[in-house]
Amino acid sequence: MTLKNQAIQTALDGNWQEAILLNKSLVEEDPQDIDALNRLALAYTIVGKIKEAKSTYQKVVSIDPLNPIALRNLKRIKENSFQSLGLNNSKLINNKFLEEPGKTKVVDLVNVAQAKVIENLSSGQSLTLSVKRLKIFVSEQNQYIGVLPDDIARRLIKFIRGGCTYEAYVKSANAHKVTVFIKETKKASRFKDQLSFTTLSESHLEFDKGKMRSRMEDNDNKNGDSESYLPDEE
Repeated sequence: MTLKNQAIQTALDGNWQEAILLNKSLVEEDPQDIDALNRLALAYTIVGKIKEAKSTYQKVVSIDPLNPIALRNLKRIKENSFQSLGLNNSKLINNKFLEEPGKTKVVDLVNVAQAKVIENLSSGQSLTLSVKRLKIFVSEQNQYIGVLPDDIARRLIKFIRGGCTYEAYVKSANAHKVTVFIKETKKASRFKDQLSFTTLSESHLEFDKGKMRSRMEDNDNKNGDSESYLPDEE
């Protein structure tokens, strides 16, 4: 594994102290390495070294005055909107990924953004879900990241339009793949008996229940009375 890949992986693992060391080594090899500088600044931010983060982002801007990542994060620092997550950040990130049956889902995005965008993502980073044209787009600070698979998107759109809300976080990312963790944060009363996410077996069960209801309705229409009977079970 190259030094660059190690630096990226340590961030994805939440090992921010090691990420600082590796990215500093990359910057020593190439002081113009903008990606390493941005990763270094992010690591500084997360461990609470805001002053070092600010000066590192400023180095990026001196090299690339229009760099969107550095400019956006310098603005955050100026507005004091960065919250230091402390050295236990990896534990906090893991807590975000606590799975609850029916309420959480780990999903690989499709049609992901370019590698240079993906490589700047870090595990635990908050993402935005937006419904557009029967698809759910995933973004970070208005930067396109990818879209949810159509089968999951169709299901979630129904819930979102009905009043349910969800949070999404980066689970892992590399140059060509982004895995996200989606969590239900609010259940609309009309969907209180429905799961946001189902396993394959649960999906078949819901489908079978739907077919059963259709058969019962058909029987009602044929018999012309109000009683309906389930098929005998052995």
